[in-house]
Amino acid sequence: MSLSINSQSQKPHDSSAPTVSVIMNCLNCEKYLGEAIDSVFAQTYEDWEIIFWEDKASKDNSERIANNYGSKLRYFRSDVSLPLYGSRNLAVQKARGKYIAILDCDDLWLPTKLEEQIPLLERDDEIGLVYSDTIWFNERGKEKRQFEFTKPYRGDVFSELLLSNFISTETVVIRREAFGSMGEPFDGRLVMSGDYDAYLGISYKWKVDYVDKPLARYRVHKNSKSQTDGRKLIAIEIDLMIKNLMEVVSEFKKNYPDEIRLLKRRRDVQLSLLDWKNREENRARKRLRVYIRDGIAYFILYFLMYLPYRYVYNNCHRIYTKAIVAE
Repeated sequence: MSLSINSQSQKPHDSSAPTVSVIMNCLNCEKYLGEAIDSVFAQTYEDWEIIFWEDKASKDNSERIANNYGSKLRYFRSDVSLPLYGSRNLAVQKARGKYIAILDCDDLWLPTKLEEQIPLLERDDEIGLVYSDTIWFNERGKEKRQFEFTKPYRGDVFSELLLSNFISTETVVIRREAFGSMGEPFDGRLVMSGDYDAYLGISYKWKVDYVDKPLARYRVHKNSKSQTDGRKLIAIEIDLMIKNLMEVVSEFKKNYPDEIRLLKRRRDVQLSLLDWKNREENRARKRLRVYIRDGIAYFILYFLMYLPYRYVYNNCHRIYTKAIVAE
């Protein structure tokens, strides 16, 4: 979330260009890439382009796969290797669409996604982002709807989004002007939380709407970033996100104290688990002590840290980091 102005995102939409630009960033993505691209070509809404941005460090057959799809896919290869959100910023600069959608190379869209989301943006100029329900699935065939038991928020959702990151990236379609109003689309310093950081900036200034049905599929697998580095990175990046929000949101500390406390609690729970793993139990408990009145889960975790590490750590790490990532 940058305060600099991205002139590319401020340009008026070219009426001869596709309405939607689909951003696909790639780093060694060949395993699932064909399925992902096929799901865009299967859209019932046909006025789109794919901006396919491959990182310089990518070494597999992704380029060959991508270039088999013809002119609706515009292929670019970076001459430098960048973290994901730096690469996303460069890809957005190449986009010609009035709206920006994002699809990671291991996820999928359902055929009517764009057809059902674009009319919401066209009918109301105050809407900056539209999202939907999604289906989480894994290689064993297990599936789960994100909003199977709850209903998502719409309208002015900034406060709710601070409390819980409920917008899944494969479901979004974003008005390009909404990116323009916040500077660069993504904070290139972030590795794991760049989407969440961007959606917070958009939702502070724009209304958000949703389609209350699954329009995408999110693949859960052991090699995904969220399953490997994500739980460590979340703790590091929350502080930077708070600093970003203090720059963008008027009197952020004064007006959102409960939300800030929750963000810091997510950070400190994760850091306490890392301390515990490093056998620094006293430091871990000190981080948690301020939160033991916030709920039984934090009270229990605090006292479990008095038990022998080898008996309880692995189960606690799995349970509590899963809860943090899901928040």
